[in-house]
Amino acid sequence: MKFFTSEVKIGLVAIAGVVILFFGLSFLKGLTMFSSGNNYFARFENISGVSASSPVYANGFRVGVVERIDYDYSRPDNIVAMLGLDRQMRLPKGTTVEITSDLLGNVQLQLKMGNDMSSLLSVGDTISGAVQQSIMSKAGDMVPQVEQMLPKLDSILASLNALLADPALSSSLHNVERVTASLTSTTQQLGQLSAQLNRQVPQMMSKADGVLANTEGLTRKLGDIDFQQTMQRVDATLGNLQQTTASLNNNEGTLGLMLRDPQLYNSLNATVRSADSLLNDIKQHPKRYINVSVFGRKEK
Repeated sequence: MKFFTSEVKIGLVAIAGVVILFFGLSFLKGLTMFSSGNNYFARFENISGVSASSPVYANGFRVGVVERIDYDYSRPDNIVAMLGLDRQMRLPKGTTVEITSDLLGNVQLQLKMGNDMSSLLSVGDTISGAVQQSIMSKAGDMVPQVEQMLPKLDSILASLNALLADPALSSSLHNVERVTASLTSTTQQLGQLSAQLNRQVPQMMSKADGVLANTEGLTRKLGDIDFQQTMQRVDATLGNLQQTTASLNNNEGTLGLMLRDPQLYNSLNATVRSADSLLNDIKQHPKRYINVSVFGRKEK
């Protein structure tokens, strides 16, 4: 009688399939049945969805998995998770573990390494654990504050709607548009003026150079004038004028006698009156002084 019958072969294949399936599922979960890693324990008050096979990271690198979770029914706030870490992993004293989760809800453990690498934890020691507040939890904590802000937001929106409906706002916007257009026009005019100044400045500078040159020439001519000799001539002219004035004021000179002799003045006046009377008589009786005969004058 054969031992490896068809039924036995089918049974052996089924057992092998179950074993392979079990090890495959354990491998996919991150568990190793014949692990040679080191086990540490982490104590939590709340594991926030951590389960066996949850990954454990240190500085973003996967260093192990959660192998088992023990719940103390006598102390609900005492939950212990056994961490299976790589054999080469060393934990300094002061190391803690923190439960984190992303937006998709994936939960993982992060090791917060201590600073003193000279003092290490022993395999099997217990470290303290905590739960990092997720983004959704933070958002949930903000809900009461948001609820308090909603009435204020409604009031702000109502005020904003009233402001937008005010026709004065539209008028102000039109005024701003006109002011902007005026500023644009002014800017263009300033640009044109600046261009004209840029063209005229060289000419103005050349004219200024000519004026400076003329000023320098005039300064040189003024420097060449002999002011001492000129002042001597002025003094001499003033002296002569002073002598002439003194002569006029003196009774001894001819001009002084003519200016100061009243008899001469009276005689001149009498002469002028006589000449005036003579001219008037000539105008009135010209025949007395002019005798013209066409045929000759008769002898008397």
